[in-house]
Amino acid sequence: MADKKKPNDNQPPSLFDNLDLFAAKPEGGAGKAGKDNGQGTADSGSTSQTTQTTQTSQTFQTSQTPPATLPPAGLTGTGPMQALYDFNFRQYSAYVICSRAIPAVEDGLKPVQRRIMHSLWEKDDGRYTKVANIVGHAMQYHPHGDASIGDAICVLANKLWGEGRGYLIDGQGNYGSLYTGMPHAATRYIECRLTDLARKEVFNRKTTTFVPNYDGRKEEPVYLPAKIPLLLMLGADGIAVGLSTAILPHNFIELLEAEIAILQKKPFAVYPDFQLGGVMDVSDYQDGLGKVKVRAVIEPQDKNRLVITQLPWGETTDSLAESIEDAIKKKKVPVRHLNDLTSETVRIELELQAGANPEKTITALYAFTNCEKSLTSRPIVLDGGRPKLMRVSEILKKNVERLTELTKREQEIRLAELDDLFHARTLDRIFIEERIYKRIEQEKTMEGILATVKEGFRPFRGELRRDVTNEDVERLLKIPIRRISQFDIDKNRDEIKAIEKEEGEVKDNLAHLRAFVVKYLKGLIREYAKKYPRCTQIAKGAFKQVDVRAITASELTVRWDKENGYVGSGLRGGDEVFKCSSLDELILVWKDGRFKKVQPEDKIFVDKNLLAILRYNQEKDRDTRTFTCIYEESGYGFSYIKRFTFGGLIRNKEYRLAPEKPKSKIILFTEGCGETLYVKYKPAKGQKIHQQFFRPTDPVARVSRETGQSEKKPVVEVRTAGAKGKQLTTKPIARASFTKGSWWDDKEAPSKGVLD
Repeated sequence: MADKKKPNDNQPPSLFDNLDLFAAKPEGGAGKAGKDNGQGTADSGSTSQTTQTTQTSQTFQTSQTPPATLPPAGLTGTGPMQALYDFNFRQYSAYVICSRAIPAVEDGLKPVQRRIMHSLWEKDDGRYTKVANIVGHAMQYHPHGDASIGDAICVLANKLWGEGRGYLIDGQGNYGSLYTGMPHAATRYIECRLTDLARKEVFNRKTTTFVPNYDGRKEEPVYLPAKIPLLLMLGADGIAVGLSTAILPHNFIELLEAEIAILQKKPFAVYPDFQLGGVMDVSDYQDGLGKVKVRAVIEPQDKNRLVITQLPWGETTDSLAESIEDAIKKKKVPVRHLNDLTSETVRIELELQAGANPEKTITALYAFTNCEKSLTSRPIVLDGGRPKLMRVSEILKKNVERLTELTKREQEIRLAELDDLFHARTLDRIFIEERIYKRIEQEKTMEGILATVKEGFRPFRGELRRDVTNEDVERLLKIPIRRISQFDIDKNRDEIKAIEKEEGEVKDNLAHLRAFVVKYLKGLIREYAKKYPRCTQIAKGAFKQVDVRAITASELTVRWDKENGYVGSGLRGGDEVFKCSSLDELILVWKDGRFKKVQPEDKIFVDKNLLAILRYNQEKDRDTRTFTCIYEESGYGFSYIKRFTFGGLIRNKEYRLAPEKPKSKIILFTEGCGETLYVKYKPAKGQKIHQQFFRPTDPVARVSRETGQSEKKPVVEVRTAGAKGKQLTTKPIARASFTKGSWWDDKEAPSKGVLD
């Protein structure tokens, strides 16, 4: 047996250091491994890394020689590899969720974004700095490569609004284009700096908690003390392990107004706002748990030309133009030519075909291209370090709570600073005015000096708010002679009055904290309302549902060339069967009982045994359209009848209405079912009945298998297309129809056939 490895308290176990675990056996033999005591692997939420590692190390012994076959423990999920896998996977997934992909509700940022903002703040001097320099500085805090940091900076810098003004980062140079999708330049060629909004509202060292960075050399903030709702302002997308987040961006000013409504306990509603503009349907937003539909802005320039001036979120001019050109090739939109004239603003011109209706063309563009998109919102955030699905209103209320907390802390810190400043100015006045500094001229030791100065302040203890400390004395002793000689008592007293006035204001702010926060938010609105207007129009109601099939109902003409055995929309000869949409599908039925679903094509070979062609919309018709079929089974030649629906079919897969036998054939195939079925038999020696009629829809009493109750049901019930059917007759059938033909003899005495 190999010696047990002592667990490292700092690092989790590694598969590469413990390869012999592949051959591990539990203590006490392999037979015990197959027994499940109900405990399973270590609990993920209650034990520490060290405890888990120790348990794994103490429970299992390893073998130097791998066995020929895996022990039962490796198959039942109770072996050491299972425990090791669970432990490492939990660590990995927690790392991706908490340290990479999901933003925190506290400041609205992902870790890399937080580190970038912290680096920009540390290097901020009001001037532009090379992005490559910021990347290098951020790598002190971020344990990843420079490329990912550079891309994250460009993403933040492209959170623009209105006329290209950024929220947090002011960029200079080629940061790419949201309109065209053009990538940004190399980080050594572009520069950036913090915006005024970021400097004022995102940073405050006094209210920031710092922790050591990944290598312990520096400190980084746990969360930035952002007083603005960054998470909903910026939006976020992230794919983690087992979950993903999709938070749509919202308008800054509208978020501030909603926060005021929360503080004033008034109703509110906020909806997304996208930098690219467009028109938005918010009828299914569901407070962030639903989706929105976004459309491009398409305007008729003249009767033969349309212009796209705004894009739906997530599209570029290139991707949108590609989707339109694809629709043109498929003849779904009557557009002759497309010109992309986008530069600083979006402009895509569409030249229409002669006689095309502009309004109908716009409808077709929304139906068949990416001019209309559906965006799903799923706001998963880290709340206290744990992933949580939250509504937009809940996130905003969390932001208000944090804003109130930060404001309170700032005011409390300021109050303490003013108290210290009052104490210092009062000490300065007494120290100089009463010439206490003269009393220390004869003192030879530091202890004597401290005692003399403190004794000098004893008569003035009533003017002070606290006792004089050694630190106070040391500060007083450092006052320069010039300042003592030029000391202005009146100015000092004015300063103290100003301090007392500000203290009163701060105390009033703390006493009426909610009103103070509302005042603060209203100040932000006044300052930034014109800078960050709403870009996306909110539709007055839900978008009118575009009936795509109605638009393309007569798009294709399906023909059937019976002579050559072809079906298709591109045939020149043959008989016209019907007109259909390219979104429809066809069901082909053959005389031998075969059928399959196909997509309309220009030319399909079907041979000369094709019996019927149906236009089929699986989504709408699978459970609503019923058919009737009579088929003759080879062998004894018995005939069967069945009513059925085609249901869900796989395209181009062959199915059967009749059993797959050499001489099976379809006698009758029709949609629906008549009340009376007329059947003419083939003449035979000694035959007494030559024709009969049947009532397949007549109700008969049957006992329900589910309820055990007797209920009325048709003789021939509707089943699936592959069902066997009900025996109709044992005689060979010559003709069958739901209508009387010339072959039916009314003079012959009617004979009703029995189906039940």
